[in-house]
Amino acid sequence: MQTLIRSALDVVPATCCTLPPAPDTLGVVISNRWVNNDYKHLVLEVNSRAAAARAGQFFNLLCPVTDIDKPFFRRPMSTYRADPASGTVEFLYKVTGAGTRGLATLRAEDTLPMLGPLGVGFDLAPAWRNIVVLGRGVGLATLAPLSDLAAAQGVGVTAILSARDHANLMSQQRFRATGATVIEVVDSDGSSAPANVERILRELHRAGRADAFYTCGSNRLTMLMQALGNELGVPGQVALEQQMACGIGMCYCCVRAFRKGDDIVSKRVCWDGPVFAIDEVTSC
Repeated sequence: MQTLIRSALDVVPATCCTLPPAPDTLGVVISNRWVNNDYKHLVLEVNSRAAAARAGQFFNLLCPVTDIDKPFFRRPMSTYRADPASGTVEFLYKVTGAGTRGLATLRAEDTLPMLGPLGVGFDLAPAWRNIVVLGRGVGLATLAPLSDLAAAQGVGVTAILSARDHANLMSQQRFRATGATVIEVVDSDGSSAPANVERILRELHRAGRADAFYTCGSNRLTMLMQALGNELGVPGQVALEQQMACGIGMCYCCVRAFRKGDDIVSKRVCWDGPVFAIDEVTSC
């Protein structure tokens, strides 16, 4: 297997025009396991540049073609973990369409063409000692590496994890392993209601545990954090989920409206993001 892995990692497909900001490479599948009825956890051995992906960055994956599904465009996917020490990248993904159904067919020693790492990742201001992350669904995968980054810089993390019910909550141990305090909120008991989440955020702010807000995975929760951050003077960042095609800013498929002072401007999520200051984001 090691011979296969090393030879595959050395393959870089040729490009026909301007080189992208990161090379196209091949990941080699180590494992691809179900974590619940909807999500799979994919672990790949990759080259050193891919393994150095920053929290919040993403890869554009060339999903396998199957007898049923023939995805044409690549699929953008944020990293669940990138580990230079082991030379691996991990993805947590929901099997929901043609691309992800193709990913679900991958087995150990299969190869996966991947472009990246791409985009702008999360950052932490030196003065921040405690942050709050708020995520739902696939957003939990995007936020998990931020917990690693915070732990490495001695920053405390409170992770509010949201889902339909407790059976669909994910990544609790992933966050706890970094020392984060985990708060679970779910639809089934009403604890994920915006009013209750706002109450939790206000309590964390009063306790001095919210120097910054971070979120991903829900427009409703993003707007809540934005409004509360503006009121309390708490800065923050959001990782946006958006349809993309090229992943390198050429096709303008992922353009969205953002605030810039009193103006509304257009930005490409793949190139200017996917991480943005939370006060820039609009609801559209």
